[in-house]
Amino acid sequence: MTRLFAVLLSCAVVVGQPTPGRAESPTADDVSAELQRQLEADSSDIAGERILGRDILLQAYRENAFGPFWTEAADIRELLELVGNATDHGLNPDDYGEDTIRRALSEAPQNPSSAAVARTDILLTESLMRYGYHRRFGKIKANTLDPDINYRRESFNDQQPGTTLRQALGAPSLEGFIDEVAPAGPIYRALQSWLKRYREIEAFGGWPTVPEGPTLRPGDRDPRVAQVRERLRITGELPSTATADPGAFDAALESAVKVFQNRHALEPDGIVGRNSLAALNVPVGQRIDQLRLSLERLRWVNQEATATLVAVNIAGYRAFFFRDGALAWEARAMVGKIYRQTPTFRGEMAYLEFNPTWTIPPGILRNDTLPAIQRDPGYLASNNIRVLDANGREVDASSVDWNRYSDSVPFILRQDPGPNNSLGTVKFIFPNPHFVFLHDTPHRELFDRPDRAFSSGCIRVENPLALAELILNDPVKYPRSTLESIVESRKTRRIHLADKVPVLIVYLTASIDDDGGLLLYRDIYGRDAKALQALDGPVIVDPPRSG
Repeated sequence: MTRLFAVLLSCAVVVGQPTPGRAESPTADDVSAELQRQLEADSSDIAGERILGRDILLQAYRENAFGPFWTEAADIRELLELVGNATDHGLNPDDYGEDTIRRALSEAPQNPSSAAVARTDILLTESLMRYGYHRRFGKIKANTLDPDINYRRESFNDQQPGTTLRQALGAPSLEGFIDEVAPAGPIYRALQSWLKRYREIEAFGGWPTVPEGPTLRPGDRDPRVAQVRERLRITGELPSTATADPGAFDAALESAVKVFQNRHALEPDGIVGRNSLAALNVPVGQRIDQLRLSLERLRWVNQEATATLVAVNIAGYRAFFFRDGALAWEARAMVGKIYRQTPTFRGEMAYLEFNPTWTIPPGILRNDTLPAIQRDPGYLASNNIRVLDANGREVDASSVDWNRYSDSVPFILRQDPGPNNSLGTVKFIFPNPHFVFLHDTPHRELFDRPDRAFSSGCIRVENPLALAELILNDPVKYPRSTLESIVESRKTRRIHLADKVPVLIVYLTASIDDDGGLLLYRDIYGRDAKALQALDGPVIVDPPRSG
């Protein structure tokens, strides 16, 4: 009996089939010939399972002289455990042919032919290829959902996928190799923990729905308070040790409501009003889907992880700066309005501009500025906006009949530096086709709003001078006092960075706070439904080719 068939028999025991007393064993040469025949055949199916990575598998098997890979029972068991636990990553074990593999293993004693043995070996390899592909790149090819997405999708070690697959099959541990190919950062691991917790909540029946009714305030007595109390106990905002009159809205419940509101980007007023009630009543299944989507979106960017970078989470209205792998700056942000959405993409910050002028973009000029001028002839002067012709010469704004124009104007409108400049004191430029950048704002009071989709697509950040100081990273030449002096001069000054800083703009409706707590955000741009459909849809394998 060949070692390969013996391995299949041992794995058949694992899946619940008895080992036969005797079986005709195929020779190693017969199995190799079958592997080559099946992989080079025109058919795209094996045992009813579509082989999506045939070219990748063919390369891996050729490099292995068409020898079988699954010659150790421990490797088969490890693979089945990996794909069986795919739910820990928000993935679906069915995508990896788990049932087909287990059926093939259970049938091994009754069908010891070289064709059956080769077929099982290919199914196992295809399963590993799909799983490794999803862990490195995500199940969804992101730019098919959104063509603006340009996150890196590079093959491991810049080599052909088949070579990587063969290396995985030869590694001491499949899981260890995949963790090297697709490392998971702390946010990813924390989201996995929350996903497990929310699945457990779902398994125990979820949480109660709080009926509609009047706003609930501290001091109120209402039968619905008991349901709010139970809802917050299940998700941990209200300690399970808290004891009180179930129908009384006491101080402990008020504190728990505020924790819940902070976790859901709501006004933390301790009052259960319309928005808080809506968040409380989101089903646990929908929260699980948010967690799954955030894990998928983090897989899209796991090749963007660098020790130093700027990151923006659009859905969370937050911006971050990491230096040497540690969080050095975090601030509230404003993002694009619903009809002027901030895109998700990557870029490289090249320079900072202090006291910037602002040339009004055509869309804003057409939709906002021109109507404002037509309503108020003094609008331009009060906002320090100059009118320039195509050659850059200033035009007397009062000489222009602005009512003549409805769609575009033959002028450039430029706002001078100053406290009312729409870009504030500094802008952070990472050249991109969307003309999106980070910048200050004169309307800093808007940072206090829980929903901050106010911009025309760019990202307004709080405490921008602190970010500028960190990015310039030169306490001798550019200490905070020097930056403040530059701002006070009101003269435009551009400072180029010696080393460009990666900028990553993402869209996570579930994330993690500094203490590992779960943060859940509204899907402000309505992007989750389409992404979820793709995450739960058919498997498509389209890795980059290198080497």
